[in-house]
Amino acid sequence: MNLPTATLLVSCPDQKGLVAKIANFIYSNGGNIIHADQHTDFSANIFLTRIEWQLEGFNLPRDVIAPAFSAIAKPLNANWQLRFSDTIPRLSIWVTKQDHCLLDLLWRWQAKELIAEIPLMISNHLTLKPLADQFGIDFYHLPISADNKLEQETQQLELLKKYQIDLVVLAKYMQILTPGIIDNFSQIINIHHSFLPAFAGANPYQRAHERGVKIIGATAHYVTADLDEGPIIEQDVVRVSHRDTVADLIRKGKDLERLVLARAVRLHLQNRVLIYGNRTVVFA
Repeated sequence: MNLPTATLLVSCPDQKGLVAKIANFIYSNGGNIIHADQHTDFSANIFLTRIEWQLEGFNLPRDVIAPAFSAIAKPLNANWQLRFSDTIPRLSIWVTKQDHCLLDLLWRWQAKELIAEIPLMISNHLTLKPLADQFGIDFYHLPISADNKLEQETQQLELLKKYQIDLVVLAKYMQILTPGIIDNFSQIINIHHSFLPAFAGANPYQRAHERGVKIIGATAHYVTADLDEGPIIEQDVVRVSHRDTVADLIRKGKDLERLVLARAVRLHLQNRVLIYGNRTVVFA
């Protein structure tokens, strides 16, 4: 059985002695560091680090760690997060009609590849309700139209609060989120094909096939107010040829979307992603 750990994700202006100050905070309180990684973006003068240590033998109670580290972080002008490995995140999956990403996440969750609770599924269609029922997940059907979008988003936010959701995963949820959602809940991961911006809109695979593309891909990113332009977590590509039909492209694209979304969600759940500006550092 794995012993519980604490993880700090820190970003701050680069300066001398940062690694020593953070490591010494853990060492001086009896902590045993088991993972440490860092990166310096010299163009932005930003230092970023992920450091994980065992809680067994650590002298500070959990509720004291954050205020104690805050005294160190404040003079450094640092942004930081503290996470505990035995705190299980709660996910809500949002879907429309396509099931390939949803099924992949549910299978991985059932196999305990994704360590999380999934108590809530939201959809603007009833198509995938049987899957929610099969996996024992509460399903809410919230149809979206131009007339009721804001009202339904208010209900979505209420459900996120009711179910104490930590992360929303858009598993091919074919709706654009308004700032009303994003401003009130920022932890949202989306997946889409990587034809953007060249083949935006409807039938991208058909138009990509007509153009004779040689690679297709998928991108998982955090959702921001700028459509499909949030900080990227994970991407992958596969080569295609003149022998591939539109159906082949769609099949290969779905395979990539499944894999890339699962990787992104896993990295987030493992507290390996640090956002700065509109970029991420992924300590994989």
